[in-house]
Amino acid sequence: MAKQGYRPVGRDFPVFLHPQTQAEYALARTERKTARGYHGFQFYYAPDVTLEQDLARRDLTLNAMARELDAKGLPVGPVIDPFNGRVDLAARVLRHVGDAFAEDPVRILRLARFAARFADFTIADETLNLMRKMVVNGEVDALVPERIWQEIARGLMEVKPSRMFTVLRECGALARILPEVDALYGVPQRPEFHPEIDAGVHVMMALDYAATRGYALTVRFAVLVHDLGKANTPQEILPRHLGHEARSVTLLRPLCNRLKVPNACRDLAVLVAREHGNIHRSLEFGASALTRLLERCDAWRKPERLVEVMQACEADARGRLGFETAAYPQAARLGNALSVACRVNAGAIAAHYRAAPEAIKAALHRARIAAIAAALNPVHDPVL
Repeated sequence: MAKQGYRPVGRDFPVFLHPQTQAEYALARTERKTARGYHGFQFYYAPDVTLEQDLARRDLTLNAMARELDAKGLPVGPVIDPFNGRVDLAARVLRHVGDAFAEDPVRILRLARFAARFADFTIADETLNLMRKMVVNGEVDALVPERIWQEIARGLMEVKPSRMFTVLRECGALARILPEVDALYGVPQRPEFHPEIDAGVHVMMALDYAATRGYALTVRFAVLVHDLGKANTPQEILPRHLGHEARSVTLLRPLCNRLKVPNACRDLAVLVAREHGNIHRSLEFGASALTRLLERCDAWRKPERLVEVMQACEADARGRLGFETAAYPQAARLGNALSVACRVNAGAIAAHYRAAPEAIKAALHRARIAAIAAALNPVHDPVL
């Protein structure tokens, strides 16, 4: 393949890129488990490895089918299906191929991600039982943070991301890789605000709403972790969750460090966790409170991020039983306030006060309050 111009790209796997199309071509291989985790494999590829041997190492029967291609890349001949993948496809069942599934803990995450993509598929009982045994045996604990985040991020972007976390919870893996999210299940909320009651159920409803809207990964991750602090609410004040926003931020930061979450996802998640309660209550705010809220969101410098903050808050508000189509006027009100405040002539104010940074900051703050007050004409102005 190298002589024909194919470029090797797999450090461990024998994978090559086509010299013109850049399509991936992999040699048939077998592998032998040598250590715990998904790195603990020894690979063997040679002309004597058969296609059936290669397919036997695949994760799911749906991924263990093959077909011959002609010189133009068109399929010819029958489907090679030694593990009845077509039967499982017709029955909409996700089933592992064989015992090799248990040797790679990443396959638990991959199967959960496929369940989020193909939400109408079920998981074979024997496959779910095998996943549970893998968790008990500690295989999931050997996963490296980068790979966990990679699969979580992909799952968040699927059609029904809640299904991924449901599957991970059913097999016990969620408590190992995202214990902060797992801890939300069974935590009660006030029924007048959350008819679904369970905090874990609420987060999954909000996450699926974000998916239906096609929101970005940053927004979906923020939705996933915005309520982590509810799991730490003192028992004596349940089902109220006073101060859960600050507790959410406290739990969120080490989670992001542990999984090496990208900065953009982390920063938006921290902002949403900290401010979503204030944003929900912002219809009550006057000009001063709105200005301070926008300042804490760094909205003057990053107006596009405020859009994502509002998307996450809208998903939070509509991710409740019976509130799926409820109006969320907070988004338009805050957007209008930002638009008005951005028209303040910062340059003229800076020129007036010149070498007095604190005076410039204070004058800008007053001017923005005045602009918002004139536009919104608030009735009152509570202090945050």
